[in-house]
Amino acid sequence: MVYAKFSLYGSDFIGAFGVASDKFILVGRDISRGGESVIKETLNCKVVRCSVGGSELVGIYAVANSGHILLSNMTEDSELKLLRNELGNVSVEVLDTDLNALRNNILANDKLAVLNPEFTSRQEKEISDLLDVETIRAKTGGFSTVGANNILTNKGMVLSNHATDEEFEWFKERFPSLTQSTANTGSPSIGLCTMANSSGLLAGEKTTGYELANMADALGL
Repeated sequence: MVYAKFSLYGSDFIGAFGVASDKFILVGRDISRGGESVIKETLNCKVVRCSVGGSELVGIYAVANSGHILLSNMTEDSELKLLRNELGNVSVEVLDTDLNALRNNILANDKLAVLNPEFTSRQEKEISDLLDVETIRAKTGGFSTVGANNILTNKGMVLSNHATDEEFEWFKERFPSLTQSTANTGSPSIGLCTMANSSGLLAGEKTTGYELANMADALGL
């Protein structure tokens, strides 16, 4: 199974509760065993239960690629220690910024991060160094929250359907496997509606079959 519809904590905005890379996925501590099994089977990677600032909203406050994790400055010392112990070969760091809903504001894979333009130049350099990626600043569809409204893996990209034709063409030059979509039957916040990596895609239960297939195709699934 490489893509499926799913809910967490009774919500179809499953991306708020987890963030995936090709090597691991961080999810809230209190997901059910059945939920963990679906995630592991679909995304084919290690599942790590954690919290950030005591919150289950790991998909809001953490951003990750295969070798690096950035956490909100809300992160407690015990949470940082847990992740470093669980993922000993992964760099885990805290980013000090007022834009502390990190995944809403950073869209990353193993080579590139698309950033909310409101990050300072110093913060952009820090993000580039800590994730070990190139960075670009961009808005999509008028939104600075590029992580909440788009999907990026090592195999492809999905832009919110609010992105303009000019934005689509700009990203198409960088990501040949690209489409636009909604999720959860019309939501433009597709990053918050999904969890995805190179192996699979999970989307909220309200996502239509067309939306799911459209996204999966662009992500090479």
